[in-house]
Amino acid sequence: MNTKNNKRHRDSVEKIEKAFIELIQDNELKNITVSEICKQTGLNRSTFYANYLDVYDLADKMREKLEQEFNEEFADRAVAGDGAVRMFRHIKDNQLFYKTYFKLEQEKSVDSYVYDLERADKDFGNRNIGYHIEFFRCGLNALIKMWLGGGCIESPEEMAEILKQEYGGRK
Repeated sequence: MNTKNNKRHRDSVEKIEKAFIELIQDNELKNITVSEICKQTGLNRSTFYANYLDVYDLADKMREKLEQEFNEEFADRAVAGDGAVRMFRHIKDNQLFYKTYFKLEQEKSVDSYVYDLERADKDFGNRNIGYHIEFFRCGLNALIKMWLGGGCIESPEEMAEILKQEYGGRK
């Protein structure tokens, strides 16, 4: 039996995720089919449907997995100072991961971005916090996307300095 924790199940899920990541790089989500994924992986449609409702469910689960991996990697680090260098280094070392995430993020209708409200209260007294969160999120995402799109030419240290300058040098 192909239960959730056995090796065969994990291998099947990994194959499906790998095929999806490859396909999403050059295709819009709406153009990716279960048949295409199954053909690329050599798996049956029943194996796909045992794990996902459809391609959109797969995309949602991949997005959640990527967010969880990022959050685990940076749970104890602020996106300032050395934390920013570490973040940009991680992005440079895992470009496909981040390109996939941002591609999936474009398809996402609800934003689950988590923001450090304690820091916001310290820096801004929570005045107009909703605007600040959206401004920072969009700005940081745009900065990262632009850097990824250019092939990560600048060093992580240079990118951290750009972020620091744009964010006003808050500590």
